[in-house]
Amino acid sequence: MLKVHKLVSTSLGIGYIGKGGGTVAAVAVCLCLYALHQLGGDQLVTWLPLVTLLLTGLGVWSSDQVEPHWGKDDKKVVIDEVAGMCITMLFMPVTLSTLAVGLVLFRFFDIAKPLYIRRLERVPGGWGVMLDDVVAGVYANILLQLLLYFRIF
Repeated sequence: MLKVHKLVSTSLGIGYIGKGGGTVAAVAVCLCLYALHQLGGDQLVTWLPLVTLLLTGLGVWSSDQVEPHWGKDDKKVVIDEVAGMCITMLFMPVTLSTLAVGLVLFRFFDIAKPLYIRRLERVPGGWGVMLDDVVAGVYANILLQLLLYFRIF
């Protein structure tokens, strides 16, 4: 079962890339969302919240299971970036521009960790791994919603 948790927590192996694995995982989400949007049209908006919730739950569980082997929030664990990027794109039109701006905003909040995001890393176990990226995704989503509302891009 540990192998399954490693596969999930590394987002099918993306985490093994090393430095920049979180960015690669977030870009992979953008590419998947864009491809799925091209294939399925507007149905993406319907099921993305459920998929995001499932990914977040799986991320908490799997990162909690690999932590005793890899240590606290190891760089190989990138399922948190996948969930955070999905949260960033919730209820957004899937276009190249929203994906690009959403990616930049999410990575900013994820890396800089402003507005108390850094404190969430102190939460023990899988929740501590996931919560900072979940909140980074929420902040990025709110800002992206505002940018779209005011037609800034």
